[in-house]
Amino acid sequence: MDDLNPLAGTAHLLEEVDKKLMVLLRDGRTLIGYLRSVDQFANLVLQRTIERIHVGNEYGDIPRGVFIIRGENVVLLGEIDREKEQKLPLKEISVDEILDAQRREQEQRQEKHRLVSKALKERGLAVNADIINEDFC
Repeated sequence: MDDLNPLAGTAHLLEEVDKKLMVLLRDGRTLIGYLRSVDQFANLVLQRTIERIHVGNEYGDIPRGVFIIRGENVVLLGEIDREKEQKLPLKEISVDEILDAQRREQEQRQEKHRLVSKALKERGLAVNADIINEDFC
């Protein structure tokens, strides 16, 4: 046990209360908001939350308000650096434009998966949809 740090486990998150955080969820969504509360299960309450969608070098922010996140759904959590946030090398576009770009990207990904599946099948290989991912295409 580390004697230098008296906080253990999710208690470390208490230091992040009232800070602007970025949270990556298991389903791939990225949320940005102010941490207002955390419990022993690492459940989070974010206020003034936005959902940020990235496609290529563009992004769009969808306002979500107060957002409650179950701790088991958090993959990554980190504080937003205010200076770097102002110097993003990305272009902000409207919500409608980013959702349309996201839809097109998903359609292209599905078409790649379909082509890979077809090529594997033609070569006599069994196709398991779980193993066909971005790395394979």
